[in-house]
Amino acid sequence: MCGSPRHGTAVGFIVLLNALLLATQAAEGVSTDHLLVQLHEGAQDEAHQLATQHGFHSARKLSFGEGLFHFYPQDTSKRRSKRSARNRQRLQKDRRVKNVVEQEGFDRQKRGYRDINDIEVNMSDPLFTKQWYLINTGQADGTPGLDLNVAEAWQLGYTGKGVTVAIMDDGIDYLHPDLASNYNADASYDFSSNDPFPFPRYTDDWFNSHGTRCAGEVSAAANNNICGVGVAYNSKVAGIRMLDQPFMTDIIEASSISHMPQVIDIYSASWGPTDDGKTVDGPRELTLQAMADGVNKGRGGKGSIYVWASGDGGSYDDCNCDGYASSMWTISINSAINDGRTALYDESCSSTLASTFSNGRKRNPEAGVATTDLYGNCTLRHSGTSAAAPEAAGVFALAIEANPDLTWRDMQHLSVLTSKRNQLHDEVHQWRRNGVGLEFNHLFGYGVLDAGGMVKMSKEWKTVPERFHCIAGSIQDVHKVQSGNKVLLTINTDACQGKDNFVRYLEHVQAVVTVNASRRGDLTINMTSPMATKSLLLSRRPRDDDAKVGFDKWPFMTSHTWGEDPRGTWVMEVGFQGDEPQRGALKEWTLMLHGTQSAPYIDQIVRDYQSKLAMSKKEELEEELDEAVERSLKSLLSKNN
Repeated sequence: MCGSPRHGTAVGFIVLLNALLLATQAAEGVSTDHLLVQLHEGAQDEAHQLATQHGFHSARKLSFGEGLFHFYPQDTSKRRSKRSARNRQRLQKDRRVKNVVEQEGFDRQKRGYRDINDIEVNMSDPLFTKQWYLINTGQADGTPGLDLNVAEAWQLGYTGKGVTVAIMDDGIDYLHPDLASNYNADASYDFSSNDPFPFPRYTDDWFNSHGTRCAGEVSAAANNNICGVGVAYNSKVAGIRMLDQPFMTDIIEASSISHMPQVIDIYSASWGPTDDGKTVDGPRELTLQAMADGVNKGRGGKGSIYVWASGDGGSYDDCNCDGYASSMWTISINSAINDGRTALYDESCSSTLASTFSNGRKRNPEAGVATTDLYGNCTLRHSGTSAAAPEAAGVFALAIEANPDLTWRDMQHLSVLTSKRNQLHDEVHQWRRNGVGLEFNHLFGYGVLDAGGMVKMSKEWKTVPERFHCIAGSIQDVHKVQSGNKVLLTINTDACQGKDNFVRYLEHVQAVVTVNASRRGDLTINMTSPMATKSLLLSRRPRDDDAKVGFDKWPFMTSHTWGEDPRGTWVMEVGFQGDEPQRGALKEWTLMLHGTQSAPYIDQIVRDYQSKLAMSKKEELEEELDEAVERSLKSLLSKNN
């Protein structure tokens, strides 16, 4: 399993990786002319020659794995032909080749690509006053004070200097006058065209403006009289062009995620599997390996930070069915609009860690996210959770400048501890407190990121203790599930107490589930911790008609039990919700706990929480006493009269 950047057992890592690999459930892919080729040790210098000899344009050495190369065609947009199949067969027989794996093409979509019709900070940029998510004074019918609190971080002197954020997307207009001075060319690459120039491909509808808009949110320069200001306006931005082709491959995703991990600090991804409410999909083998390498080896062992948009499927989807957003190795970010409500496209799930902002519901032309656009232009119309993830990346860049020693896990802890409920409100899911008093919401996670609060805590932060992993228990018996009758299962665990991998303070919890149903979309799964925190692992997805695949060893994840003591009885509840009667079979529930053996700040949170509870009860008693006295006085007065 994945340990801390400096620790962890190889056996544990293999167990976790295998569980994740088994969990990947993909739609049927397409054949491509892209190959993963492993060469024998003495033949690696001949990779280019070998590729051209067998009909490929060239070969690119992969940074993950020994002797691995990407053999790619001249025209990367074409699918596999009969001729390329013959080329592959000849290549496979070449004595220099150890193994050949054809890359399957699959779908990845940009998120949020849709149209929408008292702090003193002086900026000359014309759109700055319209960037309500930076400083909200009530612009575009918004709620004053509901913002990222970047002004406090800026006033403390943190602007992202020395930090590089990579935008993994459809390219960046690096010639844009608001981005050019902060563009990191050395850390950029085009994996769609296999060259160092990730400039967006032109289309009449400007569809490839997605990455440029995201880049501006993070690193648009300040005080240059152009467009607006980035959250971390002195940070460097790298462009990783990897979305602009008719299909995605495991090689392209893994290459993007692992590109220059000692230079790039933060990777921002505003894309994922199709948000159609019926897809269950996640990263493939190479991408999982690259992501694991990133958190263990990136940034000199402190770990690469992966920021992911949680999804735009709205109430029809559940982001726990997205293996990228629900990964423990990513920070999944949802969005709120400028008055604190949920956006109509927001997906909810128990793996979301925190939120930032996106466009408003009203057709106010200034309610969108103001940022850079293609060909030197500016826009007020960036939207979706696509807009939310880069804002989070910008906040994290401020925190890293404040403390360059922060690990990938430190960033997750800081997000949990400093995010605020502020004035966020969700009509469906109530705000609740977990067993140690941390306030969370099923859609917003632990609240909206607070840049000022995060940099202040970062300055004094001590790296969190070593991380451990415990398989708390597993139920393999088949249990029939029917409409009207929920299946209740329990696992009693000591969280591996007495062993080297004892987990006392939780970070992530995974419920690895295998279940089939006559209609997968009507399934609901809840899990309750020993400290009585209930996580909705899977909500109803009304568009999911699957009756064959179900969920096969799928790792549903919750972050809601953060900081809790996992020892005791865990309860899983599986049932159906919908108009038609359904049936199914729950075949496996494996409970995996991830966390630490010591976490002093959690102890302090518990003490503070208990103190607040005691104080609130005392105030309740005093109020009851006051009311009783008032009633007695009224009674006496009425008798005297």
